Amino acid sequence: MSSGKLTEKYRIAAESVRGWVVYRDYELVSWLFLRALGLIYLIAFASLMVQIKGLVGEQGIMPVGSLLEYVTSVTGSERYFVLPTIFWLAHNNLVLVGVALYGCVVSLQIIFNRWLQPALIIAFVLYLSLYNVCQPFLHFQWDGLLLEAGFLAIFLGSRSSIIIWLFRVLLFKLRFMSGLSKLTSGDAQWSGLTALNTYFEVQPLPNPLAWYVHQLPELVLRAGTAATLFIEILVPFMMFMPRRWRFVAAWLTILWQVLIILTSNHNWINLLTIALCLFLFDDRALRRVVPINIEPAQMTVAIKDSLATKLRTLLLSAMALFILVISFAELWILSTRTAVFEPLGTVIDYMESYRVVNKYHVFPTMTTERIELELSGSIEGETWKVYRFKYKPGDLDQRPRLVMPHQPRLDWQMWFVTLRPKHLPWFEEFLYALLDNSPHVKDLLANDPFPDEAPRYIRVDAYKYTFTTPEQREQTGNWWNKEALGPFLPLPGVMRSE
Repeated sequence: MSSGKLTEKYRIAAESVRGWVVYRDYELVSWLFLRALGLIYLIAFASLMVQIKGLVGEQGIMPVGSLLEYVTSVTGSERYFVLPTIFWLAHNNLVLVGVALYGCVVSLQIIFNRWLQPALIIAFVLYLSLYNVCQPFLHFQWDGLLLEAGFLAIFLGSRSSIIIWLFRVLLFKLRFMSGLSKLTSGDAQWSGLTALNTYFEVQPLPNPLAWYVHQLPELVLRAGTAATLFIEILVPFMMFMPRRWRFVAAWLTILWQVLIILTSNHNWINLLTIALCLFLFDDRALRRVVPINIEPAQMTVAIKDSLATKLRTLLLSAMALFILVISFAELWILSTRTAVFEPLGTVIDYMESYRVVNKYHVFPTMTTERIELELSGSIEGETWKVYRFKYKPGDLDQRPRLVMPHQPRLDWQMWFVTLRPKHLPWFEEFLYALLDNSPHVKDLLANDPFPDEAPRYIRVDAYKYTFTTPEQREQTGNWWNKEALGPFLPLPGVMRSE
C-alpha cells in the first residue's frame, strides 16, 4: 500500500477513534440540515412577525408587559432565570416586531452560510425569547422541537459525532414519544384503530385535500391508523440499527410526513421532521439523490489531542449525558405516568424555560366532534354582526384553506377552547380586546364588523361542524354541514363595562 493511502487510512481511523469529528461521511448531511434549519427558522420568525402585535403586543390579547409584571411579582430577582427572554430590556410593539424581523435576517445568514455559528446562537436566543413571552400562542411542540434542534445545531459546526447521535435521539424521541403517548393515553380512537375516521374532519385547520381523504372507505382509514402506530412506535428503533435499516426508517418516516403535509395544515413541524431524517443517512447515500459537492472542511489531525480538543470532547460528552438522562426521565414519566425522584423532577421543571430538552406527544387523544365558536358583536344588544376568522371553518361553502407552512396562531388556538378549560383565560382576554376595538387584534381576523364604534356586547355561540358527503356537496356546493348547539356556556358572552 502506498504511503499516501496509508496516511489517509490512518487519518480516518484516528478521527474515528477520537470520536468527536464528523468527517466526510457527514459533511453533506450537516450542510443540508443547516440550510433546511435556516429555512424553517425563517418561516417561523416571518409567520410570527405578522401576528405578534395582535397576540402579545401593547394592545394585544395577552400583552408581554402584563406577563413580565406578574413574573416579577412572583419570582423577584430570579425572574431572569425563570423566564429567560431579551424582552426584559424592552417589549413595546416596535421591539417585538424588530426581534422577529431580526430573526428573519439571521435565518438568511444560516441559509447562505454567513457567520454561521453566531447566527445559530442568535436565532436560538431570539426564538427562545419569543417562546417565553408569547405564552399559549407559542407553547406548541413544534416550537419546542425547533428550539431543541436549533440548540444542537449550534454545536454541529464543531463536527462532533456526538451531535449526530443526539440528533438521531431527538428524532427518535419525537416519533416514539408521539406513538407511545397514543397508547398510554388509553384513547379508544387509537386502540380501536378509528382515529383517522374523524381526524381529517376534526383537525385544527383542515386543508382542501382533507375533505377528499375523509371520504375514503373505513377499511383504508383503519389501515392508515395502524400504519401510523407502526411507524411511530416500532420504526424509531430502526434508527439505531445498521446503515440500511436506518435508511428504511428514514424513508418510512419521510413518506408519512409527506402524507401529513398533503392532508393537513401543520405548519412546519413535518418539514423539520423530514430535515431531522437526514441524520439517518450519510454522504455516500445522499450523493445519489443530491448532486451537490461540498468541500470537506479543512482540519488538522495530530497524533495527540490538544487540551482544547479534550476539553471540547469532555463538554460535549457531559451535555450529551445530561440530555440523555433528562430524555429518559421524560420517557419514563410518559410511559409509566409516575413522577421521577424529586431532584431530577426539579431539574426537568427548571429546564422547561430553556427548551433544550422536550417531551413530545402529538395528538395522544383524538376528539370525535368538531365544535366551532362563532363570535358576534352588538352595540345596542339587538343587531348582531359576526366576526370571521381568516382560516378556520366559517361559511359552509368556503373551501378549507391551504395554510402551511404559515401558522395562524389565533385560528389554531380557537380549536382548543372547547376542549380544555385552561384555554378559557386567554379566550376571555380575546373577547375583551374585541370590546376595546383593538386594531392589532382585529388585524388577526378576516373582517372588521365595527370599524368606527366599538361593540358593547360580544356573544359566543357553539356549532357542530361536519364535512358534507359527496352527494350533499354536489347538491349544495357546501364543504361543511353546521348544527347549532346554543350559547357556549363557559363564556356565553361578555359586556364592556363603562
